[in-house]
This record gives sequence, C-alpha cells and structure tokens, in this order.
Amino acid sequence: MDRPPRSSEARPQRWHRQVGRRGWTAFAAAWGGYVLDGFDFVLITLVLTEVRAEFGLDAVQAASLVSAAFVSRWLGGLLLGALGDRHGRRAAMTASILLFSLGTLACGLAQGYGTLYAARLVVGLGMAGEYSASATYVMESWPERTRGRASGFLISGYSIGTVLAAQAYSQVVPALGWRWMFYLGVLPALFALWMRRALPEADDWEEAIAETTTRPNPFRPLFTRPDGTPAPRRAALHLALAAGALAALLVLFTGRAPSTGAAWTLALLAAGALGTLAVRLGGPGHRVLYLALTATVFAGFLYTWPIQALLPTYLKTELHYSADQVRDVLFWAGFGTAAGCVLAGFTGDRLGPAKAYALTLAASLAFVFPVFAVRDDLLLLGVLLFLLQATSFGISGLLPRYLGGHLPVERRASGLGFVYNVGALGGAVAPLLGARLAEGRPLGQSLAVLTFGLSLVVILLIGLDVPGRLHRLADRHPS
Repeated sequence: MDRPPRSSEARPQRWHRQVGRRGWTAFAAAWGGYVLDGFDFVLITLVLTEVRAEFGLDAVQAASLVSAAFVSRWLGGLLLGALGDRHGRRAAMTASILLFSLGTLACGLAQGYGTLYAARLVVGLGMAGEYSASATYVMESWPERTRGRASGFLISGYSIGTVLAAQAYSQVVPALGWRWMFYLGVLPALFALWMRRALPEADDWEEAIAETTTRPNPFRPLFTRPDGTPAPRRAALHLALAAGALAALLVLFTGRAPSTGAAWTLALLAAGALGTLAVRLGGPGHRVLYLALTATVFAGFLYTWPIQALLPTYLKTELHYSADQVRDVLFWAGFGTAAGCVLAGFTGDRLGPAKAYALTLAASLAFVFPVFAVRDDLLLLGVLLFLLQATSFGISGLLPRYLGGHLPVERRASGLGFVYNVGALGGAVAPLLGARLAEGRPLGQSLAVLTFGLSLVVILLIGLDVPGRLHRLADRHPS
C-alpha cells in the first residue's frame, strides 16, 4: 500500500530559511563591515618593516603601532556599545565604520611616529564599536538556535579582509609605497555605509525597547546611586578612573615608562581602574561575571595576536620571504581562519560554544611548533598555517556567541563592547611580549611558545566555563 505524501508543513525548515530575508540582510551589511575592519586593521602589520625603515623606529616602537589600536579599544567599545544599547545597533555600526575609516586615512597621511600612533588610536575606537555593534546586531536578528553560526560566519569577514589586504600589499607597496595601502583602506567604507543606510533594527533590541518606557542607559551605574539619584562624586571618580586608565596605557605601550618598576605600576593602575569600571558596569548581579569574561578574552588575545601581529615580520626577517611569498602565506592563513570561523558556527550550535571552543583549540596545539619548524617549503608552511589558524584563531568566531549568551539584552552591546575590548588589551601586550622575547631567542620560537602556552590557559577557562561558574557562585549567592 502506498504511503501518503508527507506534508511540507511537517518537514523541519532548513536553518538558512529560518534566518529569513531580514536576517540575511542584517548579516550581509555586518559582514561587509567586518571585511573592511579586517582589511584596515592588519594594514599596519603588513607595512611595519617599511614604516620602521622610513621613520627610523626601533623594534618596540614598531610593535607599539600594532598595540595602539588595542589601547583605545576599551573606550570605543564602551562609548559605541552604549550608543548601540540606547539608540539602536544600526547607529553604532555606522559611527564605528566612519571612525576607523577616518583613522585609516590619517595613517596614510602621518608624517612621523606620533601622528601615526594617534591615527591608530582612532582606528581602535572604531574597530571596538564595529565588533560590539555588528556582532550584537546579527545575533539578535537571527533565531536563537542558529546564533552560533551567526557568530562564526560573521567573524569570517575579518579574515577575508586580511586576505584582501595581503593581496593588495604585494601589488601596491612595491609600486606605490606603503601609504597607498591606507588610502585604499578608506574606499570600501562607502560600500559598507550604503549597505547600512536602510537596514532593519535588531529584533531583540526592538522587543526590549518596546517593553520599557525609557531607553537603556548603560552609564547609569557610573553616574548615579543605586536608587537612581544623581551622584556627582561617583561620576567624577569614574571619569577620573577612565582618564587614568587611558593615560597609563598610553605611557605603558609607547615604551615611555622610565623603569621596569614604573611600567609595572602603570600596568597595575590601568588594571585596577578598568577592573573597577567593570565591577560598576556589571552591577550587583554581574560584577564577577564582567571581570571573569574580561580575563578570558584577555587570555584569548594573548594566544592569537603574537602570530597575527608579527607573522609578516617573521616571514620577511627570519625566512627572508619576498612580498609575493608573504602574500601567499598570508592567503593560506587568512582562509584558514575564515574556514575555522564557519566550522565554529556549526560546531558551536551543535556542541555549545564552550565545548566546541575548547575541543577545537585543543586540536590546534598539534600544529603550533610544526608551523615554525618549516623554512623553505612554502606549500607545507601554507597548509600548516591554514590548519593552525582554522583551529586556533578561527574558533574565536564563537566569542561573540559565548560572551553575548552571558549578557542581558538591554546591556548586551555595551557589556560585550566593554568586556571584549578591555580583554583585547591582550592584543596590545602580545606583539610587545613577542618582540621582547625575541631579543634573546629567534622570533619564530618566541611566537610558538607564547601561542602554545596561552592556548592551554584559554582551553581551561572556556572549557570549564570558569566565568559562568564564578557568576553562579558569587553574584547569584551574595554573602
């Protein structure tokens, strides 16, 4: 006997159809911004040797130009994240892309170390807002069960941007010089702004705003008492903490601390100030959570950014690769990261973000030392870098999903922006740490040791969900 045909309504809808046209439109605009973000942000790493030669910089000064964008990111994440929570994700996305595009143009016009460093600070402000606003926007526009894919797919745009930058480097710099790389970095901003001119607002944000009579104000804990009344002294204290943290980081990461003791004092001052701000922003229910998430992101940047920042320098100085060879190697690395982000999206939805992150990162440990053992075999180096980046940097595509899952909607953009971008100071420390270690040993060996050791730390932090455990232990059961 023939069975009756199964009704189409009984069939589960495929995940890409569940996202819908609105969700895919949101993704396309945010992904385009991430491509531009990746292109602009890595330009300094590609032309670092040329900039160093023209301006007569030492190794630490050159590395500080990479770190500069990280120094300002926490402030950009806080300000633009608050803009996104109060006025919508779209407004924050547009403001962020304008900021880092203008900063990129200023990099090309810089006439010395100081002006170039200042331009990189502006790039960092914009990049921070791009990460928090776009990641929040896309995840809140996609169904809950597909948000791991939203997170992973979105971050792949950054990797594609780095690949495009590497391709442009091999053609532009030999013919026109390093400044033209930054001039080109402004052009895609026009496309991204066009894409975002008529975007729908994120569903979750609209629903959250509709349920309240006033718009969220993430800064309220910094400027008011717990009962909501103004507190001028509290406001002045927190402004002083923010200014002190920024000043300490600027002195620290430009190498102007007069001694090692002074450097440690500045580092502790900045950490204390930012930690206090995290506690205040988190409020009574999320204080420990904000601190634990920030520490996790910091460790994550420490394991990924030694390679991201100094790989081009390693290829050119230790392996003596040409511009075309550097382009080819970075092509493999960039697409490995993009492939890893896509893989992370699927595994994150299937296994959960914490388990998928820890297992994939553990697999990356098998490739760390082999990458820096290869010297003359360009193809083998490219394949190993593809695998390393797919399992190491690529899995960080789950970070927006992991962090956002811990934060309430009304504070998600500002919380994600602050926690992620304060933690991103690990990216400022990483190239300087790599450069310092390389003073006593080969650069490749230093990068391998840093990446392997700090990957183990992140595996434990995320695999055991240490932030979530501490949150449940401390914040939900106050003494």
